[in-house]
Amino acid sequence: MTAPNPTAATGEADRYRLPRTVVPSHYDLVLEPDLGAATFTGTVAIDVEVVEPVDEIVLNALDLEIDRATLVGPNGTRLAGSVTYDADTERALIDIEDAAAPGRWRLELSFRGELNDKLVGFYRSTYVDEDGATQTLAVSQMESTHARRAFPCFDEPDFKATFAVTLVVADGLTALSNAAEIADEPTDDGRRRVRFATTMKMSTYLVAFVVGPLEVTEAVTTRGGVPIRVAHPRGKGHLAPYALDAAVFCLDFFADWFDIPYPGDKLDLVAVPDFAFGAMENLGCVTFREVLLLIDPESATQPELERLVDVVAHELAHMWFGDLVTMGWWEGIWLNEAFATFMEMLATDAYRPEWQRWVSFGLSRTAAFDVDALAATRPIEFPVISPEDAEGMFDLLTYEKGAAVLRMLEQYLGPDTFRDGIRRYISTHQYGNTVTTDLWDAIEESSGEPVRRIMDSWIYQGGFPAVGVDLEQDRHVVRLTQRRFQALDPKGSEPDATEWSVPVTLRVGRGDESTVERVLLEGDTTTVDLDRPADWVHVNVDGAGFYRVRYSPAAREALLAHRGQLAAIERYGLVDDAWAAVLADELDAPSFLALVRELAADEDDLSVWQRIAGGLGALDRLVPAPAREAWTATVRALARPALDRIGWEPAAAEDERHRQLRGTLVSLLGTVGADDEVVARSRALHDRHLAGEKGLDPALVAAAIEVVAGSGTAEDFDAFAGRVRAASTPQEEVRYTYALADFPGAEELDRLLAMTLTDEIRTQNGAFVLRRALLNRENGPQAWAFVQSHWSEISERLPSMSMVRMVEGVRALSTPELAAQVEAFFAEHPLPQATKTLAQHLEAMRVNVGVREREADRIAAAVTD
Repeated sequence: MTAPNPTAATGEADRYRLPRTVVPSHYDLVLEPDLGAATFTGTVAIDVEVVEPVDEIVLNALDLEIDRATLVGPNGTRLAGSVTYDADTERALIDIEDAAAPGRWRLELSFRGELNDKLVGFYRSTYVDEDGATQTLAVSQMESTHARRAFPCFDEPDFKATFAVTLVVADGLTALSNAAEIADEPTDDGRRRVRFATTMKMSTYLVAFVVGPLEVTEAVTTRGGVPIRVAHPRGKGHLAPYALDAAVFCLDFFADWFDIPYPGDKLDLVAVPDFAFGAMENLGCVTFREVLLLIDPESATQPELERLVDVVAHELAHMWFGDLVTMGWWEGIWLNEAFATFMEMLATDAYRPEWQRWVSFGLSRTAAFDVDALAATRPIEFPVISPEDAEGMFDLLTYEKGAAVLRMLEQYLGPDTFRDGIRRYISTHQYGNTVTTDLWDAIEESSGEPVRRIMDSWIYQGGFPAVGVDLEQDRHVVRLTQRRFQALDPKGSEPDATEWSVPVTLRVGRGDESTVERVLLEGDTTTVDLDRPADWVHVNVDGAGFYRVRYSPAAREALLAHRGQLAAIERYGLVDDAWAAVLADELDAPSFLALVRELAADEDDLSVWQRIAGGLGALDRLVPAPAREAWTATVRALARPALDRIGWEPAAAEDERHRQLRGTLVSLLGTVGADDEVVARSRALHDRHLAGEKGLDPALVAAAIEVVAGSGTAEDFDAFAGRVRAASTPQEEVRYTYALADFPGAEELDRLLAMTLTDEIRTQNGAFVLRRALLNRENGPQAWAFVQSHWSEISERLPSMSMVRMVEGVRALSTPELAAQVEAFFAEHPLPQATKTLAQHLEAMRVNVGVREREADRIAAAVTD
């Protein structure tokens, strides 16, 4: 397959791409934020190379006023410039009074802007300190195309340059940037001028500065000599040690894995009260949501700890893969994010092997499967033209599918061979920019395998295959087939002929023994000849392949009989593939329920039970009222024996995943199962938590919060809202904030929805609260009515990149009438920054409408007969 050339110039692309007539090499940037007035002024001197004679310089600027522009020649010649703006393409055009000849020049600009409240560019963030006073910070968020909101610049990833930043700040404030501080001098007006060392050559989207009332921990030094600190709001230093420990481990791990030292001179991890993303990989100054950096390990659940380590590892992996080596243009952002996601799993698994990180990755892979099964999916890499296109790249396909595909390749080639190829790639291209095929070529050179041919089939076309499995010729031959898996397979139409180069791993079992085979499935069919007959065969060893598996009835029966020989992630795959078959109308809901009954009888793995709970929760939405009592009894019969086996009280030597399994079962039984005893015990536990009792199991506390919310009263709602304001950790604040959306009462939901339009719910959380409200089984339609009627207010208040995350909740509005309303609304209210993702949400909603129409009566009959 010939890969497309996404960066080929077109008339439309030329509107957004800067000309290459002037190329920057270094920025001297001075910024003076006024936190009280929410404004900033600045100057920037950019060393540029004029490639051909020009009388106009074009660079990026948005929401800035450039007051002065001068081009200075090497001999001191000064050419004045006049500035005009093109708001549509986010450019500033500087007309020079005389043509500038080729050579080295210095472009000097003075400018001013506002510290916005959109969580992009240079923006304001606030927190309430221990004395009840509101404190204000100024924070940067440049990715993908927001550096132009903070200073005039050549804001494209391949315009790499070095940066020397100076921040002029009020006395008493902390100032941070990418590189180490080299001077801190008083100014004549009582402020301080803080200068930072010059950075390595990097892209504008990685430039960072933070100014505000923050405290900074003492530095902890890695084996490689890199000092790491955590910067945090005042009074929260006791929540920093866990992240520091993880960061030290990960930075050393990556330096060893890549075989290249960390490319910065220091590393600050900054907890930001208001932050649109999870975190941002600015070289040497990584910014985070507080909940993903500050944590009390004694009160946090295992998933909360895991998520923090994941995010720290993800951002630090970017120091090499993204910062040191950077995509040439935004269509390649998938490679940055997918590889960082892959590396976060690798590092977290090394940091805490007992968490079984590659097993829990199955949940993330499932989310990617669900999107990629849609007709509205997209290739992992696709042409990016405008800033809105670039923003739309940050989705599940970029992160989770991309990481899953890399995991599949790594397991097929072998970890050492894969790593050797990555080292070759990083070493060859450090400080430079690349395209996707540069990576495949490097791995191909190291492995001798047809890596580019394999990976082109996964990167440049959307979707994935279902691999069919059958045992033939007296079980001496395994026949493998492939066809595209689609959630909405158009009946009566020609089958989709898309094919992949599928690296298939299969375990062939004979009695208690098994062997692993590897085969590259290309074309629609291949066979594996066995030297002796197999008792059973399992395809997709360790769940590393990005494909569904469809067994023939005989092969499936044999496999289920030997499921005790499967790894947890492989048993997870059995449940996951079965639920996907329900969505695609290949399996009915009662058959799925029968499979779950069989597996649940002796299942004790957290991830498998999480997938079972997910399927049961989805069915819970479909069950009609007359069958609800029978349905909840069915769920109790499934899950209660598992809870009884492990008991309510955690054992002293119990591992964290086992503790989390208990919490998962309690949550399932207390919500979907409506188990009176579980609800009562959860309420009693929650009362003890509210009373301040120490030593309670975090997994049980988190489950109790969900159970209480699911049956909560107005009084409970008041208690939850109060706990949001008084939470002792960011994790507790988030638990209670999001649980407010689960209350069954219409009045309580109205109160919450109103809160999302005020500062009672931070804008960084607003989209996720509304999404969860849309998912409320009883009151989702009420939440949708609110979103429709307050669309303009919501759009104005929330960060633009989070709007589509809110809209994901419409997937649960699965009655035909509501679905029609949603479709009509978005026909009139598009999301230009997320056109593809919005289309996916709407199609997933239609899939769920079909499931309801097919399966509601079936599941009701299955549990009442």
